[in-house]
Amino acid sequence: MIRTEALGKTFHSDGKEIKAVEGLTLRVNEGEVFGFLGPNGAGKTTTIRMLTCLIAPTSGHAWVNGLEVGQADPKIRAQLGILTESPGLYERLSVQRNLEVFGRLYGVKDIKGPVERYLRLLDLWDRRDVEAGTLSKGMKQKLAIARALLHEPAVVFLDEPTSALDPEAAKTVRDFIETLCRQGRTIFLCTHNLDEAERLCDRIAVFRQKLIAVDTPDALRRQLFGRQSVVHLARLEERFADAVRKLSFVTGVSTLPGEGGAGKLVINLNDPAGQNPAIVQALASEGAQIQFVNELRHSLEDVYLSLLHPAGGYAKRGHNGQANHGGV
Repeated sequence: MIRTEALGKTFHSDGKEIKAVEGLTLRVNEGEVFGFLGPNGAGKTTTIRMLTCLIAPTSGHAWVNGLEVGQADPKIRAQLGILTESPGLYERLSVQRNLEVFGRLYGVKDIKGPVERYLRLLDLWDRRDVEAGTLSKGMKQKLAIARALLHEPAVVFLDEPTSALDPEAAKTVRDFIETLCRQGRTIFLCTHNLDEAERLCDRIAVFRQKLIAVDTPDALRRQLFGRQSVVHLARLEERFADAVRKLSFVTGVSTLPGEGGAGKLVINLNDPAGQNPAIVQALASEGAQIQFVNELRHSLEDVYLSLLHPAGGYAKRGHNGQANHGGV
């Protein structure tokens, strides 16, 4: 649905070249929610502008829905929906009139029906006669979503859709994005909200001028950290760790002392669900009192920071230099 080959964009300022995007090659599948993650200034918005035919690439090629960027731009734009961080509404026009104007620009037939449908879906129908400029930021963002979808696009680009929204408005926007996912639309999502990306995206790409990694969140976790089980013990003793180390499938064991002699064993292995019973049996034979066992799940923030700063140890160590096993 979206494909790029060595896509690049270079800007010129004061006689200097600024490479915003370099050699980007990726593929977004039809019906996929694809997260595009990176720090400020990474080139994410520049990438969206190239893919939506708002600016021309300096190098490489891109295709959207089988049409090549730079060769079929009007046809590409007609098939896209775009939601930017700044809604860019006609603030003196009413909510309903805003949608009618954009609907006509997109050639939507029987415009009043789709306008009413999306205003009702986004709880804006009762505000349809209000000037857009008087809406809250959250309502403006919902109106911008309606505008992006009015012509039923096959591909939707969302650039920071919940940025600066209050929690209630952000939840409304996320819930609506989930509705779009169930409709089978292809969604290209740029966001700094990693919990949002975790919840919504089938795959994510971590990007800073160049593509660093792309895969599902779980696959990236396994690539970076492997898999780990955490055994919570009423009393932590070194002989318990030694007993687990003797198991052939265990590749590493670390201990985390707790209060009152309690503690945890963090165990590296390949198949927690299949191998945890043998660990429990080995510990029980040594007289260990096992409180419970769970799999350690690294956050998407761990994944993201580890990929951006591979030498920094952000994902594996806290700021105080101690092992960071948050959530265990």
